[in-house]
Amino acid sequence: MEISAAGRFEVRITTADVGKRVSVRRLTGNGVTTEKFTDTVGVLTSWDDDGMLTITRRDGEIVRMAESALVAAKVVPAAPARRRGPAATYRELARVAARGWRPVESEPLGEWELRAAAGFTRRANSVLPLGDPGLPLDAALATVRRWYGERGLPAYVQTATGAEGTQELLCAELERRGWVREVSAELWTGALAPVADRAAGAGVLLSREAGEDWLARYRRKGVSEVASKVLRSGPSVWFATVPADPGEVSGAVPAAIGRLVVDGRWAGFAAVEVDPELRRRGLATEVMAALARRALAEGASAAWLQVETDNEGARALYGRLGFTAHHTYHHYRASGADGS
Repeated sequence: MEISAAGRFEVRITTADVGKRVSVRRLTGNGVTTEKFTDTVGVLTSWDDDGMLTITRRDGEIVRMAESALVAAKVVPAAPARRRGPAATYRELARVAARGWRPVESEPLGEWELRAAAGFTRRANSVLPLGDPGLPLDAALATVRRWYGERGLPAYVQTATGAEGTQELLCAELERRGWVREVSAELWTGALAPVADRAAGAGVLLSREAGEDWLARYRRKGVSEVASKVLRSGPSVWFATVPADPGEVSGAVPAAIGRLVVDGRWAGFAAVEVDPELRRRGLATEVMAALARRALAEGASAAWLQVETDNEGARALYGRLGFTAHHTYHHYRASGADGS
C-alpha cells in the first residue's frame, strides 16, 4: 500500500486508471467497534460520478465501494509473475481451448465468435469475445441475443478474469446490463513431460473415436450426434479408456476415461472420469500419463485443462501433477429482460 514520506497512507488512483490493476485499502464497518481495514486487488472497472468504484477480482467477483471509504490505493503490475509452468497469454490459451472444443455452427461478429451446438455445453454455445465486435456494446449484445434466439438457445458470453489481457471491463459491463454470471471455472497449465512420467499408463487403451463404452462412462448422458461432433472436434483428438476388466476391450462401462486434444505445442486434457467405486487408485493419473505420452510423440510440450472451482478432488490431482491456475473464465447469461 502507498505510504507517503510522512508515514501517511495515500490514494494514488484516479478515474483515469479505470481498466488498470489496482490495490486498494478501504475502511469497512458501521461503527467504531466494527470498523476495520479491508484490502482488495483487482482491475478497476468503473468509477462513477457519484463516487462509487467497482473492482473486479481475479476470480471474477465484483467489489463495490465508496470513494469516501478509500484509505490508500495504487496501480500495481498488470499480472503477477508466474513462477512455474509454460508461459502463455490469455488470448493464446483461449484460442487453443476454443479449437479443442468446436461448435457445429459459428459466425464472426467483428473479433467476436458466436458459437452454437444445439445446447451441448456452454463452451460450445457461447460468444467468445477476443477483441472488438465492430459495434457499440449494446448493439453487439442485441445481435448476440437475436442470433441465439433464432436457434432457440439462451444467449451466453464467455469471459475471463485474472490474467493479463482478460476481460474484467466486459464482465463489469455485462453485470451492469443485467447479465447473470452462472458458472465459473479455471484454466490451468503445466509442463507436459512430468505428467507422462508420473505413471506407466498400463492398461490404458487409446483410440481416435469415442466408442460406446467410452460414452457409457462419460458423465453427460444421452450424447447426441451433435455432442459426438463436438467431442471429436480439434486438431488431433484421442480418447483413453481403462476397461472395467483388464481382459475386456469393450462392452462394460469402463473404469476410467479421458480425452486429449493436441494442438501444436499444447496438449489439452478433458473428460478425465473414474468409476466412483475405483477412485483413489491412481487411474486418473494412469489415463493422463498415457495421453501425455501420446501428446509428446506428436510434438507437444505444454498442457492445459479446465477445472471447476468447487471440484476439490480434481484440483488436488492436477496440483500434484504440476498444474497451476492461469485464469478464471465465466459464462454470463442474458437476463429475461434482455431477451433470453
